[in-house]
Amino acid sequence: MPTFSAPDGTLLAYRVTGADGDPVVCVPGGPADSAYLGDLGGLSAHHRLIVPDLRGTGRSAAPADPASYRCDRLVEDFEALRVHLGLPRIDLLAHSAGTNIAVQYAARYPERVGRLALIGPSSRAVGLEITGETRRACALLRQDEPWFPTAFAALVALTEGRGGDAEAIAPFFWGRWDAVARERHAAARPGNAEAVARFGAEGAFDPEATRAVLAGFDHSVLLLTGEFDLNSPPPMAGEYAGLFPDATFAVQPGAGHYPWIDDADRFVAAVRAFLTSPSHRTRR
Repeated sequence: MPTFSAPDGTLLAYRVTGADGDPVVCVPGGPADSAYLGDLGGLSAHHRLIVPDLRGTGRSAAPADPASYRCDRLVEDFEALRVHLGLPRIDLLAHSAGTNIAVQYAARYPERVGRLALIGPSSRAVGLEITGETRRACALLRQDEPWFPTAFAALVALTEGRGGDAEAIAPFFWGRWDAVARERHAAARPGNAEAVARFGAEGAFDPEATRAVLAGFDHSVLLLTGEFDLNSPPPMAGEYAGLFPDATFAVQPGAGHYPWIDDADRFVAAVRAFLTSPSHRTRR
């Protein structure tokens, strides 16, 4: 597995999937081992995916300074990766919490971004609120499923601030809550509790400043979320898309928070169409 050095000397690992096609740097969520992304449903058949393990996850070393797990500080790891790869610009595809890193990278280094694809986006970097009512409305789409009563009761308790079992709502994150989903759900769980705890520490996000930069972001952007994605409900993702001057917003039918698993063909078709379309700069 190839490695590169972060600005603070932390040795970070990445994998390359797919030999042909334009490179796409993939930003995992979590922070979790990037292995859960796999080959993004077969996207690697069309593009060379460069998938780093965030510091302290997978095969990447833990930093000497735990404060460097903070989201805004992780941005510089991706700039170091771009330099290591010798690319003047990078196309970024980010998932879940990783979209916070990608968006802050795009705000800090807009001239070094080609295209930006945000999958199941987290809204923390731009300060969009997801209300309990919005999450419950999304969940109610699944009310005919056998696991729904227990999962929905847990969700109501959580969104009303009464505690509850967070694991009980796991089925809401998948288009199909079957044996495959259960196995994948376990694999996608973060293993470094300190990295998770420090990711959103004080100072990690400056939503007002980030949104101001994104309002003039002169690049092609895709926001794709699943119809059933409780983490990134379509109303929030659509509002997020509106923060960019020229964004494509897509809702994948029947999908949850991992759309490349729920319907790989549909996911790959949507992302490939975006990555191969004329860029905003080209269209101008």
